[in-house]
Amino acid sequence: MDRRVAVTGIGLLTALGKNAETSWQNILAGKNGIRRINAFDPSDLPVQIAGEVPDFDPAERIDFKKAKRMDRFCQFAVWTAHEAVSDSGFDFTSENPERSGVLVGVGIGGIKIWEKELEKFLTLGPKRVSPMLIPMMIPDMASGFISIEYGICGPNFCTVSACASGAHAIGTSFGLIKQGKADIMITGGTEAATTPCSVAAFANMRAISRRNDDPEHASRPFDADRDGFVMAEGSGIIVLEELEHARKRGANIYAELVGYGLSGDAFHMTAPDPQGRGPQLAMRMALEEAGLNAEDVDYVNAHGTSTELNDPMETMAIHKVFGQHAEELWISSTKSMIGHLLGGAGGAEAVVSVLSIRDGKVHPTRNLSKPGEGCDLDYVPGQARQKDINVVISNSFGFGGHNVTLAFKRFEG
Repeated sequence: MDRRVAVTGIGLLTALGKNAETSWQNILAGKNGIRRINAFDPSDLPVQIAGEVPDFDPAERIDFKKAKRMDRFCQFAVWTAHEAVSDSGFDFTSENPERSGVLVGVGIGGIKIWEKELEKFLTLGPKRVSPMLIPMMIPDMASGFISIEYGICGPNFCTVSACASGAHAIGTSFGLIKQGKADIMITGGTEAATTPCSVAAFANMRAISRRNDDPEHASRPFDADRDGFVMAEGSGIIVLEELEHARKRGANIYAELVGYGLSGDAFHMTAPDPQGRGPQLAMRMALEEAGLNAEDVDYVNAHGTSTELNDPMETMAIHKVFGQHAEELWISSTKSMIGHLLGGAGGAEAVVSVLSIRDGKVHPTRNLSKPGEGCDLDYVPGQARQKDINVVISNSFGFGGHNVTLAFKRFEG
């Protein structure tokens, strides 16, 4: 079977907003979501900044007792799922629960509860470790809690592929609907890994920005003065639905998901292949499945991490795939404003991609003052731009050499 797949609902939680519309308007305005870490005292750490979700109270949307049994990454996922499902207008009580599924990507999972309980184990002994540690820590619980919330009995699991996790989840959900194994999927990514140990680890890798005194300008993809990505937290969830199913119920259709490309670098644990062969394959695969030519693409929502190696590699890959059309593309990095959501990034950037199609607007790349070596394309510096956006591709790349490209297209008909 080869069925068409529509995006009918969106939810977004970032450092710039607790819902999709607020986050989107702040992203369009080029606002900064990077601040000094507030969740704990980072004074002893070499990196003290992150893109935290401010003033988050899960009880505003989630039953208090249920929320107590969730790590923060699960709370984020359920929160955004509520928004996406409400936005879709879908009523799971009137549908066959076996024809719906949940697939949420998570890169790290419950590291917050892990650090807390490990400290108890080391200082107070094994009897003080919470029996909820394992179910609160494992990454699949984001999908599990959402399925319980809505009584969904169809496909239910999670993808774990570092910073490509959310995009892999969306692409896999797309395939399940195309193949007839589900009619509707709640999918995307979530992450809440800004903890003392993980910040220390990323800092010791020299992967994250050390602009502690200037968080306003810390995340600067494609800029000559970039010094690493900025850790962030949040979630992006979309509702994918078989097109005729959506049309029969009169659903609002944001866009169609038309292509999914995935590949491996087979190169290095953390560094990307400098030739960008894996990302090239992922982009070409997505375009081929979508039946699109390179010239059909209007906008690339870049992986754009603000790291020394990723940005010129992604630029080279875009040159190779799009040829002369690369010069005409608008390219921007959402991470320049909200930071890098790790496993949640692909979900958040998918939401941004479909909103770009809905509004005909492309957000800017913040803090791009002087393009770095090998970064020679149009990254939409400074201010948002407006034009009809018909096709968007969104790139997500992860440690381990995991590459994903999602292709979204304006719905007509």
